[in-house]
Amino acid sequence: MTTIPNDTKAGVLENPYEVDAENEVPVYSETKGTQSDQRDMYRMGKIQQLRRNFRFFTIFGFLMVLMATWEGQLTANIFGLINGGTGGLIWVYIGTFIGFFASVLSMAEMASMAPTTGGQYHWVSEFAPPNAQKFLSYIVGWLCVLGWQVGTAAVAFLAGQQIEGLIILNNDSYIPHRWHTTLLVIAIVTFSQLFNTFFAHQLPIVEAVILILHIFGFFAFLIPLWVMGQRGNAHEVFFTFTDGGGWGSTGLSCLIGLLSPIFSFIGPDSATHMSEELQDASYTLPRAMIATTLVNGAMGFVMIVTFCMTLGNVDTILSTPTGQPFIQVVYNATKSKAGTSILTAILITLTTFGCVTNVATASRQVWAFARDQGLPFSTWLAHVRPGWDIPLNSILVSYLIAVLLSLINVGSSVAFNIITSLGTGALLSSYIVSTSCMTIKRIRGERLLPTRFSLGRAGLAVNIFSVLFLCLALVMTFFPTSPKPDAAAMNWNILVYGAVILFSVVYFIFRGRHRYVGPVEHTKKDI
Repeated sequence: MTTIPNDTKAGVLENPYEVDAENEVPVYSETKGTQSDQRDMYRMGKIQQLRRNFRFFTIFGFLMVLMATWEGQLTANIFGLINGGTGGLIWVYIGTFIGFFASVLSMAEMASMAPTTGGQYHWVSEFAPPNAQKFLSYIVGWLCVLGWQVGTAAVAFLAGQQIEGLIILNNDSYIPHRWHTTLLVIAIVTFSQLFNTFFAHQLPIVEAVILILHIFGFFAFLIPLWVMGQRGNAHEVFFTFTDGGGWGSTGLSCLIGLLSPIFSFIGPDSATHMSEELQDASYTLPRAMIATTLVNGAMGFVMIVTFCMTLGNVDTILSTPTGQPFIQVVYNATKSKAGTSILTAILITLTTFGCVTNVATASRQVWAFARDQGLPFSTWLAHVRPGWDIPLNSILVSYLIAVLLSLINVGSSVAFNIITSLGTGALLSSYIVSTSCMTIKRIRGERLLPTRFSLGRAGLAVNIFSVLFLCLALVMTFFPTSPKPDAAAMNWNILVYGAVILFSVVYFIFRGRHRYVGPVEHTKKDI
């Protein structure tokens, strides 16, 4: 057996992959992946630096736990209850599932064509019109980094609030302060960082175990609510729409409530950012993304219907002293603090491991973009220490960013929420640009890359529908909760989002364009 030398500068492969000297075929191993993995990496001009220890079941578990759809329907429904009511929550959820499923199908096809940790910015570089490839992929790279970095702090913050709600349930004299939440956030992201550093090789096994808890927890909530909870009238639950935000239009109010189900479906690209740690990625990755969306989508629908059917008085639930409506709903059904505490602890565990998967995704996104010289200190961020097989420097930076973001909450919870909620808009933007590039290629009749998952003739229709839905979702994320908000209630996301875009453009003009050439420049055009 012989190994053809590689030029590993910036993670770019200049020579063919490892081959058998007699048969001239790639050698299979966990460090190199399957023949398809090696061929894909060679075509994209990348070397294999991470260990491919994920399989279908474990990457499926990774995605299920990170997206946490049924958990999101329990914990992130306040916005939808105010804007749309129970009927709005249910029907907007169905519409969001359909729209996101089209988006997942589009991304699954692109992921099969180019299964790389870079994800959206790499796809834009390969699929965008030549005169826009470099600039668009650079901006999308920054959007992906922004989306996943703030997402870590947001998930940890959610887990911290759940812990405080559990404390209040058992000790009604407890008064939470912002610094309490910040300390909880730091503790959770510290655990996530340590796990991703010292137990990274066990992450696939842990994801499989947490997947079991994810499924068990679903039934653990579902059964008590249906058996012990007081059920509402089905017709009223499904067809009661409210305009709690005072928009003057129930339809508009329901659309603004779109943010609740969006939160439960955001992040299907996370598996893509782990693709260089997945065996047979071009085949396994798209199928895992689709399976996750279908299974999590079904579980989320059952949970939101269950929640709405056993909700009781909406105003009472929204004003619960725990600050977590789902805790109050479960307690009203079970009449047991012990039982409610156990169920809440299950949800806290799942949310915490959702933060673990978020750290893994965020660090890989930073590492990939730095590998293509898209960030400051790229050489350091893209370094993979021999024997570790993980981007440790990127993991440490992701941890530091999450801790710094959590400190903002001490001064202003409004400012913290504005910054962390930016992740949704940033990721939606990256989906829109990458899918739009694929749509343009199809409209122009240009040749697409070989793929092991193809949308076929339905591809153009699916891509167009996906882009239209995502554009609507993006606009809705920038709406405030009421039509005439004061400064504290105003949704400042659009301002901060614009500032980040402006910074990335300025950085590109003065520095980025001199170093960043885009992944497409490293691809092998003759394969």
